Amino acid sequence: MKKTYKVDVDCAACAEKMQEAIKNTEGVKDAVLSFMTLKCKVEFEDGVDPDEVIKVARDNCKKIEDEFEIFF
Repeated sequence: MKKTYKVDVDCAACAEKMQEAIKNTEGVKDAVLSFMTLKCKVEFEDGVDPDEVIKVARDNCKKIEDEFEIFF
């Protein structure tokens, strides 16, 4: 399953770090975060609950950049 989320991130370097944090979240197959559009396309592994996985991904990102937000 693929979903697109609106994100709030301050700079391109931060966006790259957030993309990696999302990609490294269990249940995420792939993620692409665009600083230009402030959107993140996430592909989830089969059999996971996307809503639960994206919450964990958001928490992982906030450990790196406290002001980061994913809107879902």
